[in-house]
Order: sequence, then C-alpha cells, then structure tokens
Amino acid sequence: MLSKLINEFETLGLYFALAGIFFFIGMAIQDVLKKGDVPKFGRTIVWLVLFLGCSGFIAKGLIQVFWQGAGVG
Repeated sequence: MLSKLINEFETLGLYFALAGIFFFIGMAIQDVLKKGDVPKFGRTIVWLVLFLGCSGFIAKGLIQVFWQGAGVG
C-alpha cells in the first residue's frame, strides 16, 4: 500500500515538475521575443512550435495511460 502511494506521489511530482519547466521555458521565450523586438509572424511561429511540443508530450502521456490501462503496454 505504501509503495503504491509513493509511486503515485512520484508520478504526480514528475508531471508537476515538467509542467513547471514548460512554464518557465515559455516565460524565457516571451522575454527573449520581447527584448529582441521580433515581428508578429515570428512570434506566432515560435509559440506554435512551443505549443506543438507541449501538446505532443501531453498526447504521449495520455496514450501511455490508456494503453497501460487496457493492458497493451
């Protein structure tokens, strides 16, 4: 029981830490774009790439959860 609780706590901690890292990466990119006076089209491309990277990571996690729940992986 205790080991399962610790495992779940570690998993949640990992997900929150990765979400925090994505947040800080976004803040750093926003700062660089603002200080570099990047045009609107360039900013849009940068944020699109960042969003696709984050959504790919989230999709990977969801697929992993569903496959493990179904007994595939």
